[in-house]
Amino acid sequence: MNDFNEQERARLASLFRLNVVDQPPNALLNELAEVAALALDCPIAIISLVGKDQIWLKASPGITGIDRLARDEGLCGSAVMQDDPWVVENAAIDVRTLTNPLVAGDFGLRFYAGVPLKGSDGHNLGMLAAIDAAPRTVSERELLILTKLAEVVVQLIERRLEERLLAPITSDA
Repeated sequence: MNDFNEQERARLASLFRLNVVDQPPNALLNELAEVAALALDCPIAIISLVGKDQIWLKASPGITGIDRLARDEGLCGSAVMQDDPWVVENAAIDVRTLTNPLVAGDFGLRFYAGVPLKGSDGHNLGMLAAIDAAPRTVSERELLILTKLAEVVVQLIERRLEERLLAPITSDA
C-alpha cells in the first residue's frame, strides 16, 4: 500500500509541475480529441487530467457543459493507474464499471477505450479516451492510433510549459 501512495504522490507531483490543470481550453487539444473520436468512430472523445480528487476534461468533443468530474465518478480515475490501454467493451456488464454513475446513470456509457497520457518522466497524467453509448470492440490498430495521439497530446502539454517558462519577463518600467 505504501508503494501505491508513493507512486500516486509522484504522479500528482508530475501532473501539477506542468501547471496545466488551470490553463484555459486549448483548441489543439480539442482537435486531437476529435481525431480520436473519428478514428474510433465514437461520438465522444476526451483528454482528461486526473488529480487526487478530480478529473479535469481538457478537451471533450461530444460533451457539453462539463469541465470536471469527481475522480470516483469517471472511468479515467481508475484507468490512469494502468500503464496499458484500458478497454471496457460493455460497461453495463463489466464488473470494473457496472456501478459507475456514468454507466448506471442517465449518461449511459457503454464503451470506453483509453490510453494513458504518459509524461516524459514516466508518470501518467491523465487519459485520452474514446467513448460510446453502445457496446463495441476495439482493434489493436485503433489502440495504436490512440496511443500515438496521446504521445502528441503529452508533447503539446509539455512544450507549452517550456514556452511559458522560457517566455521573457516583461516589465512596464
